[in-house]
Amino acid sequence: MKTVTISATAIIGRLLLAAFLGGLIGWERDLRNKQAGVKTHLLVSVGAASIMLLSIYGFNETINHVNARFDPARLAHGVISGIGFLGAGAILKHSNRNVTGITTAATLWVVSAIGLAVGSGFYLPALVTTGIVMLTVFVLRHFEERFLSTYKFITFTLTMKDEAQILGKINKAFKNEDVHIEAISMSDEYFFLEEGHLTMDIRVKISSKKNILELSRELGKLDGIKQVKLNNKAIPSRAVE
Repeated sequence: MKTVTISATAIIGRLLLAAFLGGLIGWERDLRNKQAGVKTHLLVSVGAASIMLLSIYGFNETINHVNARFDPARLAHGVISGIGFLGAGAILKHSNRNVTGITTAATLWVVSAIGLAVGSGFYLPALVTTGIVMLTVFVLRHFEERFLSTYKFITFTLTMKDEAQILGKINKAFKNEDVHIEAISMSDEYFFLEEGHLTMDIRVKISSKKNILELSRELGKLDGIKQVKLNNKAIPSRAVE
């Protein structure tokens, strides 16, 4: 069997290209503050490329052995299977039954495939795949949110009087607007910012067509609500005695 060789320059070039393409996809994940960003995606891509290089060129000394069975796809198969464990770690199920991290897990899996393609010298598929991924996460995401999504999740941060009736008022206000409460949380740092007041986060499921700003103002009109915050912006509310 003929020995397959590669130059040091070609090896370095492939690893650098794999690092660039993987880091590019990871950069988009970092922009959205996801669990896996530039470093993780870059390492996965470079690792996959290294394994592919090893699989093709790393056994030249034994390739002509009488008992040798040369199959460069075997290590690649291990990468594709093994990356599932890393992707599973990026998927989180929250107490409010929402699952996040699925897109990040998918990009990790795709990045491993890109690394394998670059490592084997398949530059065009690697470049086209990277382009499709970037187009999907930047362009298709906005199209999906604007035209396909029928609902979204919003978190309101409410500062209010510490009274038993206030939650009932808030729940009734959301029901009147056909808004479903997904989760309510209060951390220690939010308790009693002022004497007799507390702050809580309320995550809701709301129609994409609903006017969020108008809903925030309606909440601010409730007796006992001092301030409503949405996306770190305070919505004016009438003063609370």
